Amino acid sequence: MTHTLTAREREQGERFDAFYAARAASPLVAALYAEAMGDTYPHEAAPFSSCDWAVLAAMVSRLRLRPGQLLADIGCGTGGVGLWLARALNTQLIGVDVSATAVRLATERRAAFIPTDRARFHIGSLETTGLTDQSVHGLVCIDAFANADDHPAALREFHRILKPGGRAVMTRAIPHHDRHNLQQHTSAAGLTLEHTVNRPEEPAVWRRLYTLWLTRETDLRHELGHEQANNMIAEAQRMLPRLNTRQALVITLTRPLTTAAG
Repeated sequence: MTHTLTAREREQGERFDAFYAARAASPLVAALYAEAMGDTYPHEAAPFSSCDWAVLAAMVSRLRLRPGQLLADIGCGTGGVGLWLARALNTQLIGVDVSATAVRLATERRAAFIPTDRARFHIGSLETTGLTDQSVHGLVCIDAFANADDHPAALREFHRILKPGGRAVMTRAIPHHDRHNLQQHTSAAGLTLEHTVNRPEEPAVWRRLYTLWLTRETDLRHELGHEQANNMIAEAQRMLPRLNTRQALVITLTRPLTTAAG
């Protein structure tokens, strides 16, 4: 079941289409992520996110999936993290992303990880994934939650598609001392905040990465074109001053076995 995008989601999808197409055409951006992360970078998954070996380990541990169960990767991008997890856990995989280009690239990567009939990808948003009720045993969302226009609606969608007892494991950066709102929004969606892990090393990774983008601006313009380079430089300049004001977390949410919500 595939979600028909709203006008706002189509606009977002087109922006990410250009983003993924430019990065797929050049190895430079992945190389800069690898340089910023050092030996914590999972080269095979090759994420354009803060996902490192520690995050992968946390997800394997927190999802608690059994072989053959269905894992959803929401905001999957080019699919490397979800495919890596599906192989490690011996699960089925469904990936959802607002970008048609990301969905195509993820689909093309399947055979490098698992048999192609064990993974599929389609277009959808965080708020409307296109998945059926209570259809997945677990889900991950890597650095994508901030892209949702309506965070409470995205959490309600996670609740809707999870089977009772299923877990959502996500990376998210929130302002310091904002865990009360996190707890409040989670409970309102019918989910339980089961576990959080601080990632104190994450801001330093982004600081190194953003600094690399700024120092390699000429190379980025040559490899990616001015529009994508401009977007990256603007992101680096906007986010560098904010890194010390936020905390990075790996968050585990659970849909209770019995709940009054949905």
